[in-house]
Amino acid sequence: MSCYPLNLNKHDLDLTQVHCDSHCLPPVVGCQRQLRSGGVSSFPTFPSNNVHVRAFAAVKTLKKGKKAEAAAPEVKKEKRVVNDTNRHKPFGKTAWAPVDDVYVLRHYPRTIYSAVDAVELLKSFQGLDFTPHDQPVYVDLKLDMKLEKKKKIDPFVGTLHLPHPFKTDVNKVLVFTEDANQARVAHECGAAFVGGTELIQQVTAFFIPLLQGSIGINIPKMLSLFRTGHEYGVESECYVRTQVATLDFPTQHILANLEIILTDVRSHRPADMGPLIERAILSSRTSEALWFNSESVLPQTAEDNQQQ
Repeated sequence: MSCYPLNLNKHDLDLTQVHCDSHCLPPVVGCQRQLRSGGVSSFPTFPSNNVHVRAFAAVKTLKKGKKAEAAAPEVKKEKRVVNDTNRHKPFGKTAWAPVDDVYVLRHYPRTIYSAVDAVELLKSFQGLDFTPHDQPVYVDLKLDMKLEKKKKIDPFVGTLHLPHPFKTDVNKVLVFTEDANQARVAHECGAAFVGGTELIQQVTAFFIPLLQGSIGINIPKMLSLFRTGHEYGVESECYVRTQVATLDFPTQHILANLEIILTDVRSHRPADMGPLIERAILSSRTSEALWFNSESVLPQTAEDNQQQ
């Protein structure tokens, strides 16, 4: 019977791991055996000429003046475009439309309603959920602000008169004028503050905003617009979120207000640019958001007819 250490070398020697077997490999050079009363033990010795050396991988260094080879350019994967024309169902979806009113939204394409259908659905949601009938109705627009050569349309603010206003409060308007007659007209038309250079300190102290189109000579018209007009603006670079009406308005009144707002937003589009409104959503305070086709509200222009 022979005794051999398992996987022993100079660096990871384990004297407790001793394997005794009559079928072991040939004896290790330098192995000594001592017989004791309690059994057999083996203590290997390693002559200097039999020391095992571990091999390590070395990093290849570049010669002085030699540049590393340029990495291969990454190949961009083309975005997969699926044509659903004449398909019995859209790619990755269960079907084009659900067969009942209980279904998982992500399994079907998003429904894009006409503006009329969207308003009617909001009214039906209110009746089914017993929510306030005079709750606000909001429109959420995403705009394409990109122009050619990496330019963008600057964020803008609009003020307009709605055909069916829903606001009851009146804004306070400040009028700058040095003309005594214009000052008198401004007071008669309901201006909150009228004056000249002496008001500049108040403006800078209270950060009174100067709105777009606020410079002119038609004081009665401007005061009427800014006191009772509806103001909206572009937020977060490309979004317009504003109230349109209240849900208790007749459908035609809501659509009329919506048309005025969408038309004013579209007026900021350059003549040589495509549609400005990328996405339009209609919702009430307590309802779900409904995607709708903004073109179904906007009147057709000569440019639109040419594009068709």
